[in-house]
Amino acid sequence: MNDLTWSEFEKVDMRVGTITKVHDFPEARNPSYKLTIDFGSEIGLRKTSAQITVLYNKEDLIGKQIIAVVSFPKKQIANFMSECLVLGAVDGKEVNLLQPNFKTTNGLRIL
Repeated sequence: MNDLTWSEFEKVDMRVGTITKVHDFPEARNPSYKLTIDFGSEIGLRKTSAQITVLYNKEDLIGKQIIAVVSFPKKQIANFMSECLVLGAVDGKEVNLLQPNFKTTNGLRIL
């Protein structure tokens, strides 16, 4: 594995956000949800898709705080523009979302 410098690591802007909306995403190649995430007043709302349907139901995701990278450029996935990358531990098709242990202010940076 290559070693990153601190300045390289700082370019990856990871933030806490709260999922506010969840919709099915049938146009995606793999089972996915469309998420709307609130990252607080500085960043605002961002949309993304996530292949998290194995471990999570739509209803359980509303109000859940997660960690996401907000510094990537937008990426088109099928007919949808993804604006951030939700982080999770991946084991095959199971994705276990990274999240804070306690209620945290939306938009706080992860270091």
